[in-house]
This record gives sequence, C-alpha cells and structure tokens, in this order.
Amino acid sequence: MSSTSHTYVQDSDVTEHVKRWLDTFVIELELCPFAKRERVNDTIRFVVSNTDSESGLLGVLAWELDHLTTHPDTATTLLIHPGVLKGFSDYNQFLNQTDALLEELELEGTFQIASFHPDYQFADTQPDDAENYTNRAPYPLLHILREASVERAVERHPDADGIPEANLARLRAMGVESLQELLRGIAK
Repeated sequence: MSSTSHTYVQDSDVTEHVKRWLDTFVIELELCPFAKRERVNDTIRFVVSNTDSESGLLGVLAWELDHLTTHPDTATTLLIHPGVLKGFSDYNQFLNQTDALLEELELEGTFQIASFHPDYQFADTQPDDAENYTNRAPYPLLHILREASVERAVERHPDADGIPEANLARLRAMGVESLQELLRGIAK
C-alpha cells in the first residue's frame, strides 16, 4: 500500500497530549500493566491523522496495518484522529468497519483494535460512571495491538483476569471529578 495515498500530520501538540495521557493515566494509574514496557522500550508508534472522513480513516488504518506487518520491531500503534468521529456514537459504530477491514485484509488473529475516545461509554453505564474512564483519551484513537503480544503479556501476568476489576476499583476510589481533572490537565 502506498503511503502517498494518505496524508499524515505529525501534530506535536496532539502527540504530546496522547503521550502524557499514556504516561499519567494509563501507566501511572496502572490501567494497562503491559504499556510501561513498550513505552520504556520506545516501541509504540504514535500516528496523527488529519483525515476528516470515515473512509479516509479506514485508508489510514489499512496503511498503518500494512506498516505494522512490515515493521515487526514496532509493538503497537496509537492512531490518533482528532478530525473525524468526534461523537462517541459515530465512533462506536465505526468500530464495526475496523473489524470488517481486519477481516478483509485477512488480519484477524494477527491484530486487534482497542478503542479510546474522550466520551467513551460502555453499554449499561451512565456518561459519568468511573468505569468509562478506562477507555477515555484526550482524542479519538484506535490502538492497534499485535494479538501474539497480547497473548504473551496475558500469560505472564499473575492475574490478567483481575485487571478490569482492579481498574474499576481504582477509578471509583479516585472519583469522577478527579478523573475529569486529570484528563483536562493532560491537554494543557
């Protein structure tokens, strides 16, 4: 796939906000016990896309999947797309298209896509429930993960099944106001 068919913007402010979110929210709060290793090893690719359409974002996602396929030294990619899918409902519906793209490219079982959005809301929750903050980020983004890496990390973790419950307890203890303030502070 040609990189000339997609425009990338390396927006340093957006990238820095996402790096701060990763460091202060995901790693320091231990929401993902696997993130620190990749951050320290500098194997996380941060890509900011300036696309403003869903079809454009699918093209950028396909290009990034191709990049990861041909660059095994990159562990994961955070594909940040501040100009498209700003509403969570649209974003959530778009995830069906990302799954279809993985299937079309015959990459199911090779990659998975985790979802993060400023207004992330799990089914059967209220907008300000603490558990939604496990998947809230300063911008809409798609986290492309290598399935084999996820499986290895889960196998090595002493209580991988307990991670979601531990996250929920931690976030509830912090309180929604603290979580909101922490996220607001990241974009400053």
